[in-house]
Amino acid sequence: MTVLDKRPAGSPPPAPGWSAGGRRSPRNLHPLAWWTWALALATAASRTTNPLLLLLVLAVLGYVVTARRTEAPWARGFTYYLWVALSVVAIRVVFRCVFATGITPHDHLLFSLPHIPTPAWYAGIEIGGPVSLEATLSAAFDGLRLACLICCIGAANTLANPKRALRVLPGALYELGVAVTVSLSVAPQLVQSVQRVARARRLRAGQRKGVRALRSIVVPVLEDALERSLHLAAAMDSRGYGRSGTASRRSRRITGALMLLGMCGLCAGVYGLLDGTAPAALGLPAFLAGAVLCVAGLLLGGRRVRRTTYRPDRWRAAEWGVAGCGVTAAVLLFATVGYDATDLNPSLYPLSWPTLPLVPVLALLLAGAAGVVAPPPGRTPAPAVPQQRPPGRSSGDTRSTGDTRTTSTDRTTSEVST
Repeated sequence: MTVLDKRPAGSPPPAPGWSAGGRRSPRNLHPLAWWTWALALATAASRTTNPLLLLLVLAVLGYVVTARRTEAPWARGFTYYLWVALSVVAIRVVFRCVFATGITPHDHLLFSLPHIPTPAWYAGIEIGGPVSLEATLSAAFDGLRLACLICCIGAANTLANPKRALRVLPGALYELGVAVTVSLSVAPQLVQSVQRVARARRLRAGQRKGVRALRSIVVPVLEDALERSLHLAAAMDSRGYGRSGTASRRSRRITGALMLLGMCGLCAGVYGLLDGTAPAALGLPAFLAGAVLCVAGLLLGGRRVRRTTYRPDRWRAAEWGVAGCGVTAAVLLFATVGYDATDLNPSLYPLSWPTLPLVPVLALLLAGAAGVVAPPPGRTPAPAVPQQRPPGRSSGDTRSTGDTRTTSTDRTTSEVST
């Protein structure tokens, strides 16, 4: 069917990324933009143990995922990451209660567990004993911070397809990128398998619930994971994964030496920058030299890998905005400008309600603006439904409806292209 342009004659065409009605055209954002935003937000969350700020991080993640997730099967897996995060908090609190250490006379005791004596070589760790409110809150805050990190990675896996991020890696890192992509795809694929098995159990009127239903879910999921791994191995083998290409042995050795020396230079440079007592030559000069060697190794190693990209993802203004929102939030929480650094990690002695600093709150709200800056996600096109040919018409007959004229041949061609 032909789409008619109803704009007035002589009006300028709509800007790229915007429809004729003034609305943004749905499209999928660049995967690296979502990963940059999520990792930056995880960096910001790692700077604080303030429970109010950590809960705000979870709220920001929930809003952005709800507003900008696609209709892909893995986009419905953020709930599973929330359950994993809640389990991490619970396990952290239980471990702190069982392995009771650091109890002071000024703590508020909640209850006491049976004490188990430990040998002399296990000194410093007590099993059981009194459990204080301060120790429980400290464990809960640490677990909540780790839960935020898990949810940030889950948000990145939910919003972005990790397989699309493989296109932008340099040729020398193609094999490493494939391995990282496969590892990042494990959790979304497990989510898909669990959802598919649960839907099949509902269709078959499965009555078992709780622990009894675990076997009927785990076995099909493991079987599906094994089948996926075999198909992946066959696909990688058919595409020549791990081949040496046209590079000679001498070229491969030079590339490996450059990368090894470059990584050593980067490690030494980072150590020199973090350690104030290190020599001056071990800081920024070593870091820059290591970066130059790594770039040289990547350029030399990329010559032996020849790849073509079909429909490359473009980096546009929306990508810059989303990545900038996350990076700005991380920078503001690292700079500690305009607020007291102790507000990020409130003390539990004495017990008091944590304060909510204004600048970190604004920084996290700015990170949540990514849900507004990002364009609406592209929708998966629905499969075309073949229409039955009316009796008495041949395959070449033409039917006219208003200003639209289609033939059965054109209709078949459009269905195949869809």
